[in-house]
Amino acid sequence: MSDNGSKRVVVLGSSFAGMTGALHLKHLLDKKHEVIVLDPRDHFTFIPSLIWVPFGTRKADDVTFKLAPMYEKKGIQFINEAAASIDTDAHTVTTSSGDTIDYDRLLVATGPRLAFERIKGLGPEKGYTQSVCNLEHAEMAGKAWDEFMENPGPVVVGTAQGGSCFGASYEFLFNVKHRIKKAGLEDVAPVKFVTAEPYLGHFGLAGVGDSSKKVEQFFDKLNIEGIPNSVIEEVGDGKIKLEGGRELPFAYSMIVPPFSGVDVVTETPGLANPAGFVPVDTFFRHVDFPEIFSAGVSIAVAPPEKTQVPAGVPKTGQMSETMAKVAAENIVADLDGRATWELPMDELAAICVLDAGSGGIIFKADHVLDKEKEPSAHIMAGPQAHWAKLAFERFFLSSRKRGHINL
Repeated sequence: MSDNGSKRVVVLGSSFAGMTGALHLKHLLDKKHEVIVLDPRDHFTFIPSLIWVPFGTRKADDVTFKLAPMYEKKGIQFINEAAASIDTDAHTVTTSSGDTIDYDRLLVATGPRLAFERIKGLGPEKGYTQSVCNLEHAEMAGKAWDEFMENPGPVVVGTAQGGSCFGASYEFLFNVKHRIKKAGLEDVAPVKFVTAEPYLGHFGLAGVGDSSKKVEQFFDKLNIEGIPNSVIEEVGDGKIKLEGGRELPFAYSMIVPPFSGVDVVTETPGLANPAGFVPVDTFFRHVDFPEIFSAGVSIAVAPPEKTQVPAGVPKTGQMSETMAKVAAENIVADLDGRATWELPMDELAAICVLDAGSGGIIFKADHVLDKEKEPSAHIMAGPQAHWAKLAFERFFLSSRKRGHINL
């Protein structure tokens, strides 16, 4: 980019993958190189805590922090705008205000687009169901929950076909049940769970150890009806219609929608696959554009097994951060001549804490996408899961607010 040989890396997005990638890049790169981050939001949101926002136990200030001060301390330029277009030939990104930014390497970490429109009546803005996939939706879900408590009735929670954030729907389900029980409303507010998974505890990963058994035990204990292998045809006012004709009445419903790629990714020729996600190799480099890398929910990941109903592979915050570090290492390898880091998808590990209000389940497994190997899985259920999530929430927000990712 200049006579002294400096290079510029542009990062699109600043959630788990984008923020981790940017901070790791700045830590590894020679100081002469430049890192720029674009994000339309001026704050980071700890998405795993959004399941608590509807019940009033978390407010926006509890689960967010401003990005600009953190990036400034780390010497990273933050532009509070979305990327409007990418020119892969010219190596430029155009921002939503029309500015053009050159890049030597690009890290795409935009996350997903919430494709509510794929199912008629789905979503909080133009439909009848709630969402906890972003802060605004979680706050809307809170207003709907207050109304529900005034006039309770049946509850339906789940993940629609094409969705991949199964953990959030399970956690929200368990917290809903916990709140209903505390309020003494179990007789008037039965709870059902609809999911694209072929069986409960599949998680889009073909199960983790005996996760199916553990989840089924939770459902039996809590008296929740699980309806796996479900396709939601449409949603009406107080009614979800499933393929096959079954209808589920509800006074309150939270359904995780299908995910797709964001517009700037899908509208850039050759950047995305037909589903809207970025195809990458084992270095998290785009398969056709060597200057472009990607990490997190933005990338395309083949499911470990074919399912009757489309069930996406979850890319948890922990998985996204791992991907981002690998991508950053390989960008640095390009620019500074360091050794590359190869990480096949089937070697990714997963850690998930499913909070249930006062208890929960903790899953940890290695190579979760490699079904030819028996995963080394550890599963623990009990109150320690709830406390573990509370502790991690505080640790994560405190460390990331200071720009620390390697603690």
